Amino acid sequence: MPEYKYNAIDRNGAQTTGKIEAPNDEQARQKLMARGLMVTSLVGDTGAAKPVTAAAPAKKSFSFGSKVSAEDVTTMTRQLATLIVAGLPLLRALELIHKQERNLHFKEVLGLIAESVSQGNNLSEALAAHPKVFDRLFINMVKAGEAGGVLDKVLDRLAKFREKAQRIQKKVKSAMVYPGVVVSVAVVIVYILMVKVVPSFQKLLSSQKLALPPLTQFVVGISTALTDYWYVTPFVIFGIYYGMKLWLSSPKGKELFDRIIFKLPKIGGFVQIVSVSRFARTFGTLMASGVPILQAINITRDTLDNVVIANSLERVHDRVRDGEPLSIPLEQTGVFPQMVTSMIQVGEETGQLPEMLNRVADIYDEEVDNAVTALTSIIEPVLIVFLAVVVGAIVLAMFLPLIALITQMTGG
Repeated sequence: MPEYKYNAIDRNGAQTTGKIEAPNDEQARQKLMARGLMVTSLVGDTGAAKPVTAAAPAKKSFSFGSKVSAEDVTTMTRQLATLIVAGLPLLRALELIHKQERNLHFKEVLGLIAESVSQGNNLSEALAAHPKVFDRLFINMVKAGEAGGVLDKVLDRLAKFREKAQRIQKKVKSAMVYPGVVVSVAVVIVYILMVKVVPSFQKLLSSQKLALPPLTQFVVGISTALTDYWYVTPFVIFGIYYGMKLWLSSPKGKELFDRIIFKLPKIGGFVQIVSVSRFARTFGTLMASGVPILQAINITRDTLDNVVIANSLERVHDRVRDGEPLSIPLEQTGVFPQMVTSMIQVGEETGQLPEMLNRVADIYDEEVDNAVTALTSIIEPVLIVFLAVVVGAIVLAMFLPLIALITQMTGG
């Protein structure tokens, strides 16, 4: 097997050299990438160096279903920050990342960005040409880093921000796996009971010509609808899903939904903790990167999913613009906990607002962990009880007429 000598940069930005065996240079690069190394040159048995070449003009790729995920952007940000901190020029770093990117669509985007930078544009201008991949927060932080001459520090801060945000998202999603499985199993069990078990009981009961109790009539009616009009079921499910999606996409619908969620016991508190954590982390990162406070408030508002908190930030923006300290309108919104507004006030008074915001985010990240555990421990028994009640109601609906029949036959 051929042996290759390589020069690379590790995760800490240090230069490293070595040898690796691989069938070809492409697989050699892939093996080194798996070790967390960014290859700068590769020399095979022939002695000819194969450095990473400049990004060629991107060709249109038609990779069905390919898209740029948040993880792709985070990985790219970390790689770019590492390379620039290591002293590589921006264009060279972009070329290295472009060369080793596996996602075809993202590779095309990176090629266009490298080409734009090579033509003299700023990185923020190149990123702004791809708003579906890089959001306002990303672009404005890069722009602030360029203006302050601290692009390497801003990219490192941005990479850490995205990594922490994704860590929180993964914890929340993993906590919802078990409830999702329970709900799916419940739906399948209820459907089988309705289309298989209930019709059998219905035939038995109809032959006895019994007067059915209201609960039995209700269950039999649903069963009949599911069996006789089964072809309508997919349309009903799709209609409910599409209707909810359409309603939530409207400003009034989304605001009403968020207000309802915000007032639910336990769930509302959980949403508040997650939203405050995201607000503090985003706002603190923007402020630390040199983004003006009013612009930082607007960008932070756009990154929040909860409309209630986003609308409150819009009012905060107007009052800060009129000269008020940030902590006062934040406290008066009634959305942010007292501890958060107090720490922000201390940060304003000491001139360490970005540091205090990031400290708040760290505290609430831990709160998110505790809230996820608490919420999961509550959801599990509630779902189990709900499933038991639904299945029990169906069974009871079927046995009530049988009990009446047995009573009638025994003369009880």
